[in-house]
Amino acid sequence: MTRYFYDTEFLEDGRTIDLISIGIVADDGRELYLVNRDAPWRRIRKHPWLMANVVPGLPKPHGDWILHMPKRWLFDFNHPAVRSREAIANRVAAFLLGNDLETYTDLELWADYGAYDHVALCQLFGPMIALPPGVPMFTNDLQQAIRAAGSPPMPQQDAGLHNALADARHVKACFDALAAREDA
Repeated sequence: MTRYFYDTEFLEDGRTIDLISIGIVADDGRELYLVNRDAPWRRIRKHPWLMANVVPGLPKPHGDWILHMPKRWLFDFNHPAVRSREAIANRVAAFLLGNDLETYTDLELWADYGAYDHVALCQLFGPMIALPPGVPMFTNDLQQAIRAAGSPPMPQQDAGLHNALADARHVKACFDALAAREDA
């Protein structure tokens, strides 16, 4: 079995959950980070919390390119991690399941406060019944596991808060801390 620890950043308004970015860390050390080129950037620009907490962690331009970047851009749309929603779905499926998407892979999904993360992940593929075979219809929630273990102290996240990949790495660090307690 392979465990995948993930986080998403998203815009939600009580009706919809629109993916901004996703970070996934496999228990074998592989990582995936993608930013949704198709996100509702005009609405995101009007959301003070996202502008203060999420947008600063998105890929930034560097080098001479920054001189030519339109000021209205919130991040580097030319960064290799920035993909269309369809491309993100394909990359996530390949990352989770391998290149043969018809082969069932035994995997677990883990997220911290993962309800909305799971919806954002599933919506990449359409309705939940359209999930690729092998992708679970649920995500294990780190907070439930922490509570079940008696709420022990967890590692603190020093940097990258609200960056999907940094947050996914932190989910894995907390999971590993819980597992180490069980082994002790």
